[in-house]
Amino acid sequence: MKYAIIGERELVLGFALVGVGGTVVATREEALDAFYRATGRGNLLAGGTPTLEERAKVLILTEEASALIEDEVRDWQMGSDYPLIVEIPGLHGHLVGRKTLTDAIREAIGIHV
Repeated sequence: MKYAIIGERELVLGFALVGVGGTVVATREEALDAFYRATGRGNLLAGGTPTLEERAKVLILTEEASALIEDEVRDWQMGSDYPLIVEIPGLHGHLVGRKTLTDAIREAIGIHV
């Protein structure tokens, strides 16, 4: 299964050490371009659309990158299947106001994990 990451430079480099390709982003335009490439909708900066084999099945987004393209990520999660989007905290921990995975599980099943 192919993975990809979009986020800060240090995290992308760390994931590259274990063979996960990624894109470093700092602006909304860069994040949107990388997201479109990863989801197969084409890309804004270089043109073209990746083939099905080139696309990742799991897309890892840092919370900071996800916050830059929040509406697009939400739309993708509600209407598409692959890639599966997983958000992880950035280098400085969780963003204020974001639920952790544990919080979401507690809310969904009503027990403390």
